[in-house]
Amino acid sequence: MQYTSALKSIREDRDLYQKDVAKVLGVSQQYYSQYEKGENELPLRHLITLCKYYNVSADYLLGFTRERKELPKE
Repeated sequence: MQYTSALKSIREDRDLYQKDVAKVLGVSQQYYSQYEKGENELPLRHLITLCKYYNVSADYLLGFTRERKELPKE
């Protein structure tokens, strides 16, 4: 799974719209849509924000693993 697929999959699994995630990242829905389509690369700061928001590892969001483990509590 590529990270574009993981972004869309986890968003849909949580019953969120692109506009919801875009708001968390401080970008427009159209701009976030380009991340899911692979038209724009996801910046590191947004990857970190999404890992915290979804409580998953970067490995999962980047498609290195299919195991969706929750992050340890800080």
